[in-house]
Amino acid sequence: MSRQSSEETRERLVEAAAHTLRTEGYAGTSARTIAKAAGCNSALVFYHFGGVDPLLLAALDHSSQQRMAAHREAAARAKTLEELVEAATAIYRTDLEGGHITLFTELVGASIARPELREEIVARAEPWIDFVEQTLDRVIGGSPLASLMPPRDLAYAAITFYLGVNLFTHLDADRTRTEALFGLAARVAPRARLLTMKLPLRRTRRT
Repeated sequence: MSRQSSEETRERLVEAAAHTLRTEGYAGTSARTIAKAAGCNSALVFYHFGGVDPLLLAALDHSSQQRMAAHREAAARAKTLEELVEAATAIYRTDLEGGHITLFTELVGASIARPELREEIVARAEPWIDFVEQTLDRVIGGSPLASLMPPRDLAYAAITFYLGVNLFTHLDADRTRTEALFGLAARVAPRARLLTMKLPLRRTRRT
């Protein structure tokens, strides 16, 4: 197998793994179902990735890399808390429509019974926590709100909320309740404007 054909096979397997996990769920995903979707032999799942779970994590990584690049650009345009809420709402909707929420929640659900998956999921959450913290620090850093709720703590809260919303989306078929939560955040954000005003730097008194 040439290097090019090997790389093409890996890419097909990653795409097929993502598609199968989204449509069949973790319980219905196997080397056979992935290989069938990719149009190749199931032995190649183990040859290229060493197993089904590493392949599913590779599919999650691929999706996360694409999302991180797009979301960094969207978040960078937010200058106020209101704009940040708007960006977060758009990110949620994009992830939902693109299927990333299903990828993530299926693997989180599987990790309950598989500790080795749990560690991998936690490790992959850290860059997102850092991303959210950096974004919050840029928007509200140095403000009274940041003093009350440090960006790092808010980043953990945001990721926890995001995970909860993702899981609840499967129960909220018409999305009215999850959309209502973002609507509430949009109404609260303008009322917190005074808390997000930057505090002036204190001048040190000369002796």
